[in-house]
Amino acid sequence: AVTMVDLYPKESWNFVFGLASLTYGVGVFSFARYTDTFYRTPPSKDTTENYICTDVTAKLLWRACKVMTHEIGHMFGIKHCVYHNCAMNGSNHLAESDRRAASLCPICLRKLQEALKFDLADRYRNVGEIL
Repeated sequence: AVTMVDLYPKESWNFVFGLASLTYGVGVFSFARYTDTFYRTPPSKDTTENYICTDVTAKLLWRACKVMTHEIGHMFGIKHCVYHNCAMNGSNHLAESDRRAASLCPICLRKLQEALKFDLADRYRNVGEIL
């Protein structure tokens, strides 16, 4: 699911950019904090009525792709990465999220390969053919 509502999964948690469940195979991604307007007038975390409306910019789309890649990685059982700059790095604020890579590091790519049972050489060959 995709929303422009700020997410607070538990009362004791800080906000999250997204949340995914391997058990249920679902994820939700909030782009509210990825907009420039959010930080000028943040909505109350006690209401879901205050949706953020914004123009879709290249920056917003780039941030959206990165958070979706990260949360979908969780849906395949990949935990936060601490080895390299990787799409699976955790983030607690926008600057940290912006620094996160858009792709998986070699370790996390191997975890995905194990989960999905794809041939890595075939994958690169197929990507090369469409580029």
